[in-house]
Amino acid sequence: MDVDGGRRVFNRIGPSSSTGNGNNNGNKQQKVCFHWRQGKCTRFPCPFLHSELPAVGNGKRAHQGFGAEDNYRGGGGGGFRRSGNNYFNKNNTWERTKSQQPASSNMSVVKKIEKLCNHWVQGNCKFGDNCKYLHQWSTGDCFTLLAPLEGHQQVVTGIALPSGSDKLYTGSQDETVRVWDCQSGQLAGLVNLGGAVGCMISEGPWVFVGLTNLVKAWNVEISADLSLSGPVGQVYSLVVGNDLLFAGTQEGTILAWKFNAATNCFDPAASLKGHTLAVVTLVVGGNRMYSGSMDHSIRVWSLETLQCIQTLAGHTDVVMSVLCWDQFLLSASLDKTVKVWVATETGNLEATYTHTAEHGLITLCGMHDSEAKPVLLCSCNDNSIRVYDLPSFSERGRIFGKKEVRSIQIGPGGLFFTGDGSGQVRVWKWSAEPTVTL
Repeated sequence: MDVDGGRRVFNRIGPSSSTGNGNNNGNKQQKVCFHWRQGKCTRFPCPFLHSELPAVGNGKRAHQGFGAEDNYRGGGGGGFRRSGNNYFNKNNTWERTKSQQPASSNMSVVKKIEKLCNHWVQGNCKFGDNCKYLHQWSTGDCFTLLAPLEGHQQVVTGIALPSGSDKLYTGSQDETVRVWDCQSGQLAGLVNLGGAVGCMISEGPWVFVGLTNLVKAWNVEISADLSLSGPVGQVYSLVVGNDLLFAGTQEGTILAWKFNAATNCFDPAASLKGHTLAVVTLVVGGNRMYSGSMDHSIRVWSLETLQCIQTLAGHTDVVMSVLCWDQFLLSASLDKTVKVWVATETGNLEATYTHTAEHGLITLCGMHDSEAKPVLLCSCNDNSIRVYDLPSFSERGRIFGKKEVRSIQIGPGGLFFTGDGSGQVRVWKWSAEPTVTL
């Protein structure tokens, strides 16, 4: 098993750009509205220009610093680690299956409420362009919806891109795994598992699927199909670290298997106990593994001894997602907070910053935008994803789903994938921000 594969390393880049005021004709930056160019800007007043910029002299767009960067700082060389890290085939491409551009650029100027119109989602909004709610799947001009992938009938609980494959794997509680062709976006295969998929990750050529009382392991290079027994109840989380596969279970135990190259099988290695309720999220960073649970706690495990070395008790509700960035641990909870943990001089972690959201948080995903700046995607239980610059937590856009987004997965070439509670998978791409020379 390629256990060393898939370490998504990101260089931490300095301050993000601040949006300029489109009405400022002085020395401040000017920027043409991305939505105006597509004929669908509904902001009034819009902070960006609704006309093309004239040709001007040399110079570069200036960047302003993070407004809240002093809340916490990291060292150089930023990187994200979350469950299911993989290598990606750089030749994978996604093509738009149908035009996402609006038919007309003549739109009424209506101030929108940042909430998706339910009637528009169902295809029967009678207000059309004059509706006060959103008729689009995202806000902000930093990403573009390329294609929806239809087929799953229930919540999508895992998305995986195994290395060496041109296929995207999606798992759902509808008891199926769907396999999509990365060139066409068409369904290439369907696996009926006979049980709800609790989670799914890939590591190297392996795809791991968490089921009830079972973990399935598929090697897409050699067509191996293995079943790992031992879990009790639903498997909610999976991660690979230090040559071991870990599974977080419904009863609160974390099971570990070690790959045996001689027999091409996974041998039981350990059972980690400590949580009193289900383990719903796992991540590996350095020589540590972090587990979040329905018991509201985060446990820190040594990958060398497989012993719990610290318990973090800062959250007051289910810890839904954990993520490693630089030397920080980020945790998201249904208590509506994202906490940033950092190691003290004694080596123990303590919360150094808390971001409070409007809604309970479901999952975190860290990546880089088209300008190589670190961003954090936070899925909330109001059916939206908030997109934040790091480390400032300044919001730069939102993505909406028909239901809550349970799965987010990074792809190659600026792509990322989301899966929501309705069963829909969407393919997104970071948009290159136009650079204006002044």
